[in-house]
Amino acid sequence: MLLYSFLERTIRFGTLIIIDYKGEKRVFPKKNNSRNEPEVTIRLADKKLPSRLYLNPDLILGEAYMDGTLTIEEGSLRQLLQILAANLPNAEKDPLFALRAKLDHLLRGWHQNNPIKISKKNVSHHYDLPDRLYDLFLDSHKQYSCAYFLNEGDDLETAQEAKKRHLAAKLLLEPGQRILDIGSGWGGLALYLAQEGGGKVTGLTLSNEQLKLARQSASASGMERVAKFHLRDYRQQTGTFDRIVSVGMFEHVGVNQYQQYFASIKRLLKDDGIFVLHSIGRSGPPASTGPFVRKYIFPGGYSPALSETVAEIEKAGLWINDVEILRLHYADTLKAWNEKFQDRREEIVQLMDERFCRMWEFYLSAAEAAFRHGDHMVFQIQITKQRDAAPLTRDYITDWENSHPLGGSARSSVHAA
Repeated sequence: MLLYSFLERTIRFGTLIIIDYKGEKRVFPKKNNSRNEPEVTIRLADKKLPSRLYLNPDLILGEAYMDGTLTIEEGSLRQLLQILAANLPNAEKDPLFALRAKLDHLLRGWHQNNPIKISKKNVSHHYDLPDRLYDLFLDSHKQYSCAYFLNEGDDLETAQEAKKRHLAAKLLLEPGQRILDIGSGWGGLALYLAQEGGGKVTGLTLSNEQLKLARQSASASGMERVAKFHLRDYRQQTGTFDRIVSVGMFEHVGVNQYQQYFASIKRLLKDDGIFVLHSIGRSGPPASTGPFVRKYIFPGGYSPALSETVAEIEKAGLWINDVEILRLHYADTLKAWNEKFQDRREEIVQLMDERFCRMWEFYLSAAEAAFRHGDHMVFQIQITKQRDAAPLTRDYITDWENSHPLGGSARSSVHAA
């Protein structure tokens, strides 16, 4: 079969054992791999599944796991996806695989066409799920973006607090500033910036559920006068701001809208202002979003290459002052989320259903594999309109962090984005 021939050419890391619908077993690669590498056995219950997997693996693998026609006999889903991600460079040499990648790239503008109405629909698809779902696998402050692990033993709570502090340090916060948080999520980063920096924050989201909780959090913490949240697209925002931050939102902009996005940043940022962009990205060249993620998880979403992001910033006439690449931080974040997800799996099944639960297991495991073995990473870019708007050395970042130790009052009083 084409699938088995493809796997013989592809699998070099780990061991993949497939039991087909007749009970016949095949091992890839045929030679034993290192004992330190994962070994996974899967069963394919559908006669047609091998052919469908070869023709469209990015979509069919996830759907087969969701539907139960692909089951894990030994090992774990996480290990299976790690094996596949680690062998992706070999898979890309296959002619059909390469053809699919080219077609997806040609169509990505259509897949990522995100005018305001469609953007709101896409955001609602993922973020307007029952609020309880996110309580069950995120940290206690509901931060749904890459954490910042300062030490190997840091737990998720500490790492997410460190992320907020790190972003705040790059913003050079001062009392009385007007701050805009584009894609403010459940409101935690905005509340943190207002409390730690002493400014007034405007948060923008397209999710009704996030807006409701953000406003509740601001009211509960007595900060509704300094942190206001709106159901509003960044293209609809008016005024100018001393500081702008965007965390985990640029992935939803879409390549067709990059020029308009950075033009909006330039319009909204004061001449001496500072903007910090935190986004999932990829270390390789521009590509496209896989069909499973595009269909089930983040419609209209895309992890941009750093190169195409920088090119659009240059076209907008903005200055890039600082770039930091977070390489494995999101892999560790996703691992922590997945572990919590599994701990509360029965509750999630009761809240949603088994198929949804398997869909999100696949999503979380595949995402970790992309960051741990693929080309995905996170970048933080500090951007200004003037070349001297930020200090000429990076010492101010460490200085700000040292003056704001983790575990302060903000950590116990607000939810996080």
